[in-house]
Amino acid sequence: MSKEQHTKTNKKKLKKIIIIFLSLVLVISIVSIIVLKVFEDKDTKAQQEIMQVLDIIEQEKQIAERMEQVEELKKENQDIIGWLEIKDTNIKYPVLQGTDNDYYLTHNYKKEQITGGSLFLDKDYDFSIPSSNLLIYGHRNKNGIMFEDLLKYKDEEFYKEHPTIRFTTTEDDTEYEIISIFYSRVYYQDEKDVFRYYYFINAENEEEYNEYVSNAKKVSIYDTGISAKYGEQLLTLSTCEYSQQNGRFVIVAKK
Repeated sequence: MSKEQHTKTNKKKLKKIIIIFLSLVLVISIVSIIVLKVFEDKDTKAQQEIMQVLDIIEQEKQIAERMEQVEELKKENQDIIGWLEIKDTNIKYPVLQGTDNDYYLTHNYKKEQITGGSLFLDKDYDFSIPSSNLLIYGHRNKNGIMFEDLLKYKDEEFYKEHPTIRFTTTEDDTEYEIISIFYSRVYYQDEKDVFRYYYFINAENEEEYNEYVSNAKKVSIYDTGISAKYGEQLLTLSTCEYSQQNGRFVIVAKK
């Protein structure tokens, strides 16, 4: 072999060595990137799981605090049965239940006589069952307090941004999904085939429950896309509405 041929052979060998070396470096780099990505994904997932746990802990803490606040309020008046709240409204009030549906029309939670009254649960609701429908009444007020802000739900966009209502008792803290918003009135006794929503507290059977939900959906001023199934707890909020005599504005939600 000549000197020139020997040089060419050495160059080819060196080139192969370099190619093999670079290939190994590339493989090692790829493997390293994959390994790092796997560990990074695991770290990210672990961090997300930790954040989820912390969120749950914080939520449970807030729930416990709200339930404790109701317990504290009950020390002042045992008629207080819960706390009703709707985000971005003035509706943040205790809810009371008396032996009749008249007293809290004109008294606050301290049992002081005031024209604005209180939010109160229908006297016939039975917590020992519990009944099917939490029917809560409240006045409206031109200053924007009590149930005045329920009328914001005339606007479908407001509903879309505020589709839930929170109701807290000493035993439970729950959000209710709104299924219907409608206008109604107090009907005369001789009027037939009308939806007297204010008579519905406890369903005697599935048919009666379904009839109430169906009627509420039929008269809704817009479709929320939400309904309720027999056995699901209902929440109905009722206030005055002045476009007709004895008019009412009503919101129905499910637990």
